[in-house]
Amino acid sequence: MHKKSIELLNKAVADELAAVHQYMYFHFHCDDQGLDLLANLFKRTAIEEMIHIERLAERILFLKGEVDIWTEDKVQKLHKVKDMLELGCKMEQSSAIAYNKWANECAANADSVSKKLFEDLVVDEERHFDQYDTEFGHLAEYGDSYLALQSIERSKRTSAGPAA
Repeated sequence: MHKKSIELLNKAVADELAAVHQYMYFHFHCDDQGLDLLANLFKRTAIEEMIHIERLAERILFLKGEVDIWTEDKVQKLHKVKDMLELGCKMEQSSAIAYNKWANECAANADSVSKKLFEDLVVDEERHFDQYDTEFGHLAEYGDSYLALQSIERSKRTSAGPAA
């Protein structure tokens, strides 16, 4: 009865898994560079994407479907923050477009709960896009100085030693 919804929900699971892998990769590299603000943004977004996977899986199981935990997408090995943010914006925008479309397909197949789930995910994906786009704007406006300030903040905390 809900075969199409299960198919679309599993596509979303794959999309979210790819995002988790990509954003954690970015988190590791930003953290290694001392870019705490960006490292935390990528990590926090990855965690939110994991929550999306859980919500999608719960819906699939409710519909008596099988959750496919796989993705064909490979992590892109990007090390420049500008490239990371550009890809993050692209991924979030692509997800929002797909989820809007899939919400309509679920509605056309009399599955208003999956429709609402996709609509809720769109809200988060658009917020993620806005966060990445804002950081991209800061980088464009302030250049490498923006990244240097983040690195300096970590150095100051590290050199101060443990709190007394």
